Amino acid sequence: MSYNKIKWAILLIPTITLGLWEYVRHQFLLPYLSMELGNFLAPLLVLLVTLTLLTKLFRMMEDTQSLLQREKAMKAVFEEREQLARELHDGISQSLFLLSVKLDKLEQAEESSDRALATEQIRGTVRHVYEDVRQSIANLQAAPVTTDVPWMNAIRELAEDARTNGRLQVKLDWRLSDGLLNGKEQVELLSILREAVMNVRKHANASALAIASEPLEGGFHVTIRDNGVGADTDALWAKGRFGIRMMRDRAQSMGWTLKASGTAGQGTVITIEKLRGGRHER
Repeated sequence: MSYNKIKWAILLIPTITLGLWEYVRHQFLLPYLSMELGNFLAPLLVLLVTLTLLTKLFRMMEDTQSLLQREKAMKAVFEEREQLARELHDGISQSLFLLSVKLDKLEQAEESSDRALATEQIRGTVRHVYEDVRQSIANLQAAPVTTDVPWMNAIRELAEDARTNGRLQVKLDWRLSDGLLNGKEQVELLSILREAVMNVRKHANASALAIASEPLEGGFHVTIRDNGVGADTDALWAKGRFGIRMMRDRAQSMGWTLKASGTAGQGTVITIEKLRGGRHER
């Protein structure tokens, strides 16, 4: 039985039971039952039917709800994996193409200084690909956000991992509860946070990281701030900055706003906002 049919059955069974009782009572039992006794038996009959039929229907409804929640969670996980595949294509595949171009330049280089420069560039590209692969593996190994794993636990684990493995002083001020976002929003926001924290660990040379969130009317505001080397805002969006562009694409796909700003030597600030109606912004 479908979820909607179960709801309608729960609503109609008591009414139908009472109506049938009144019909039988007035058509067939009125000579044998007094009005007082009939009125006394009516709620007892409804209660008896409720205990026998509705209890089973409630159990069926709970099972259906659990199944729907699991299906939504699995759909969110599959969408996360699809997004990861796009990130691998956009990031690693482009880096490998760049690596092949630099190898061609190395073969064509005649001066030793040119060869040394090309070799160093190739090493840098290989390190970049290596870090991207490590990050992708970490994302695959991380527990997906489902209804069985509270979302707040995943946020705390992300902060704890940055604290222990990233050797960062992490301040977590999280006021956005599980119930304020649906399953897909939880998956996408957590993925953006993971990418932002990974970028801080890889590139910022920071010692402190602050992650904060607060609910807004119909949305939320999230901030990731570090005290690292930083960069001017235009440099953050320069060509080749795959990580921040991936975060922006994730945010835009959800109708959120993602901003990245910074100053050289003073760290970087990334903000994600969901506003009523949604808007896109760099």
